Amino acid sequence: MSGKGRRIVTGHDANGKSIILSDGPPPQNHPMHGPDVGADFIEVWNSAAPVPNLTATEAAEPNARPFAIMPPSGHLLRIIEMYPASMGGHRTAMHRTRTLDYMVVIEGEIVLLLDDSEVTLGPGDVAVQRGTNHAWENRTDKITRCAFFHIDATFDEALLETLPKPLELMR
Repeated sequence: MSGKGRRIVTGHDANGKSIILSDGPPPQNHPMHGPDVGADFIEVWNSAAPVPNLTATEAAEPNARPFAIMPPSGHLLRIIEMYPASMGGHRTAMHRTRTLDYMVVIEGEIVLLLDDSEVTLGPGDVAVQRGTNHAWENRTDKITRCAFFHIDATFDEALLETLPKPLELMR
């Protein structure tokens, strides 16, 4: 992998001119090499606002919060580096989140496992994850890097009737 990446945040000066507010590594990196996860979570941007208010600058660092798989409301962009078994990686536990997720493979290959099927994704492939029960597994011998954009969502009442009870959501 090419390091943890770089985050460039833009904004406006007092005259409304576009400027660079910050340029550096993402402020949070969470290595997770436990029994259920073998990955690094690199937090890029988190907003608790369902609709962001675009101001000239950010009043505070949006990632100044404890780690959570998905903070309530708003949206979150993170880069996840998933390790193969040969490097301490594990298939994630099957899980469901109350989010709409867009996952883009940047580098490597990853398998998306669902209740009754699986699909392999490679560089440039996009998965639109809509609150389904799923897991991820890196079956290669190299680290896979993916971008995940999570948006808080709600489940339709008709869909909720068909889902297992109690509905267990990863937080």
